[in-house]
Amino acid sequence: MTAPRVARTVEELALARAELSGRVAVVMTMGALHEGHLNLMREGRERSDSLLVTIFVNPLQFGPNEDFDRYPRSLAVDLDTCARAGVDLVFAPSVEAMYPPGEPIPWVSAGHLGTVLEGESRPGHFDGVVTVVVKLLRLTRPDLALFGQKDAQQLALIRRAVADHDLAVEIIGVPTVREPDGLAMSSRNRYLDPPGRQVARVLSRALMVGAHASPGGADAVLMAARSVLADTPEVAVDYLVLVDDATWEAPDSTTTDARLLVAGRIGATRLIDNVAVALGTRDSVG
Repeated sequence: MTAPRVARTVEELALARAELSGRVAVVMTMGALHEGHLNLMREGRERSDSLLVTIFVNPLQFGPNEDFDRYPRSLAVDLDTCARAGVDLVFAPSVEAMYPPGEPIPWVSAGHLGTVLEGESRPGHFDGVVTVVVKLLRLTRPDLALFGQKDAQQLALIRRAVADHDLAVEIIGVPTVREPDGLAMSSRNRYLDPPGRQVARVLSRALMVGAHASPGGADAVLMAARSVLADTPEVAVDYLVLVDDATWEAPDSTTTDARLLVAGRIGATRLIDNVAVALGTRDSVG
């Protein structure tokens, strides 16, 4: 097991990036790495000659009352994880290294899609996400970048930003990794106490039940998912919506590929999840 090279500044990254050979993949993270991140790394390793991972807790995507200060940080452990995954280079900058001498001017706007669903619940969040992703893509200059489908709205926005900014990188969505009980893997799962961990399972269960109701159409999907959530009042649901997977608008009579999304709080911990839904068919869960 070989330890990856670590760059802490933009200048160190440029020097180390120049030494990477062949097709380069990047996986962008905020650290606190788990099996979901490892799955992205394995996919990147298979698709590339060189694998680069970024570890940066981006302050721009946290609101004033969110968990930036308590977001888990475990760089030493994360570097061991990267070594086991065969990562060649880790970029782990400070906030000052990423944003000298402060917040960037201008920000990259996430547009209308950045203001709905997660964007409505977390105003400005996606502007911060898209800003840091565009900057990291320009700094790391990868051939491909891998992102988890668990953050489906984020993935859709990144695809649009890459197209809008004419960035020569292939964006690959990788399926969500789940715990044995169905809970989507997330760095925030560690905030849950054992009772909260049991309650959180209702999010994925509601999605699966909703998706299996797809032969009945959009209304049946939502009704089935809502019925599951209604039985667990310990979850404060922010939203449960079904959208067209291409337009992110409400599905209409022509929609076949849809996505069912949920966000909710268990105590102080906010979790999101989603599944693909093939409306009107029995081959529904993705």
